[in-house]
Amino acid sequence: MIALNMLPWPVLLAALAGGYLLGSIPFGLILTRYAGLGDVRAIGSGNIGATNVLRTGRKGLAAATLLGDALKGTLAVLLAGRFGLEAALVAGFGAFLGHLFPVWLGFKGGKGVATFLGVLLALSPLGLLAFAAIWLGLAFTLKYSSLAALAASALTPLVLWALGQPAVACLFLLLAILLWWKHAPNIRRLIDGTEGRIGQKG
Repeated sequence: MIALNMLPWPVLLAALAGGYLLGSIPFGLILTRYAGLGDVRAIGSGNIGATNVLRTGRKGLAAATLLGDALKGTLAVLLAGRFGLEAALVAGFGAFLGHLFPVWLGFKGGKGVATFLGVLLALSPLGLLAFAAIWLGLAFTLKYSSLAALAASALTPLVLWALGQPAVACLFLLLAILLWWKHAPNIRRLIDGTEGRIGQKG
């Protein structure tokens, strides 16, 4: 169990910077270019995440992007967690910021769901299971992937608080706010009734 300690600011700064650098690795862009598909930002939504990579028709690349974007958050937390919970939380925040605002891409990154899950996996596997249960329940009933992710992210801090992880809950409250902000276009389409449903074609 990672213990909560008061750490010196240079350690926390290093955790933040290290997490950011890991989180800023644009797996979607790297993998699609390596596969000879060009710049994934030139298709679909222009996003670098797995959902847009899937629009290339390469399911394997989309799955690899999802895994890479998740595990970079997990790795950042686990590496920093050796110095205590504070460092782990800061590194997780840094990884999330790195994915959303990668310096290499003019601070225009992904929407954060995969990295959110990767950080959650490292800090609370039970919290991840709760997220998955909420997402699956809403996705299969309402058929909106984005709505399911938004709802699950909003409920995650409450779940973590109930699990007795208040510090982790506070981090995920902040991450959920950023995730909702990055999903503003999806929210507008949900309100307008124009958001694509799971399985919808065209």
